[in-house]
Amino acid sequence: MLKELFYTGMGSALLLKERVEEELKKLEEKGKLNTTDTKSFLESLKTKGEEEEKRLKEELKTAIKEVIEELGIATKKDIEALRS
Repeated sequence: MLKELFYTGMGSALLLKERVEEELKKLEEKGKLNTTDTKSFLESLKTKGEEEEKRLKEELKTAIKEVIEELGIATKKDIEALRS
């Protein structure tokens, strides 16, 4: 379920990116933006998206670890400790 939620969010972000690119091309064609500004904006958007993806992954990992602890589920580390 969490994986599906993550992929849905990523799909939405990709769709938004495509729409933004289309609108920027239209503005560029109308002469309201130049190519340099468009590329700069898209690069900035990409960087922010990558940073947000990393942040969300870390939050997801933390949430999953908390759920595992609350449910008392054994982790690989716990199992290895019992084997030793």
